[in-house]
Amino acid sequence: MATAFARTILLYIILMLAIRALGKRQIGELEPVELVLTLLISDLAAVPMQDFGIPLLNGVVPIITLLSLSMLLSFLSMRSIRFRRLVCGNPTTLIENGVIRQDALRRNRFTVDELIEELRAQGVTDLTTVKYAVLETNGQLSVLLYPAEAPATPKQLGRPVRDDVFLPVVFVNDGRVLHKSLRACGLDEAWLQRTLQRYGHRAADEVLLLTMDGAGRVLCVGKEAAK
Repeated sequence: MATAFARTILLYIILMLAIRALGKRQIGELEPVELVLTLLISDLAAVPMQDFGIPLLNGVVPIITLLSLSMLLSFLSMRSIRFRRLVCGNPTTLIENGVIRQDALRRNRFTVDELIEELRAQGVTDLTTVKYAVLETNGQLSVLLYPAEAPATPKQLGRPVRDDVFLPVVFVNDGRVLHKSLRACGLDEAWLQRTLQRYGHRAADEVLLLTMDGAGRVLCVGKEAAK
């Protein structure tokens, strides 16, 4: 039992490191090579986890080998456009100037129903409003509407716009004070305490989230248990 526990924990850590090395992507956003690598690593880890007769090293070595190969392919893809196209393929235009390219649909085994479904997922129900629809190498569909159908921007309307979009800085996360964020913004514990009291809290452990953006707007969300 102890052996099974130790092997499972070790393989789990190795798998987490391997998947982390792939980058922060969703499964649906993986390139074909990355998806194959993920599936292979999962299968390789399952075998020594279930069969104790197989040495643990027999599962670890293939995982490290595949991970090294993936890093090598990524490096080559960054250095060579031709190699990237060979491994990952090219984006395919399914709708061009409002016309559905039926040959492209057949070549990618993409049905009309799937095309309509993908357009609906992006809020498009009228195919005549679509100028371009591009099937990316990760399987996602990028949709570009005709200018007359796309939402107008203030720039197109000739209206001045004040830049009031700022990234908020988190100071309290689930009751924990992020002192590094306070120092980066030139604030201290005294400011934090005054802000907490202004929102009716005695201490940081009563707060779920406390942020402030570049315009000085503060968001303070208390914990339900602290109400």
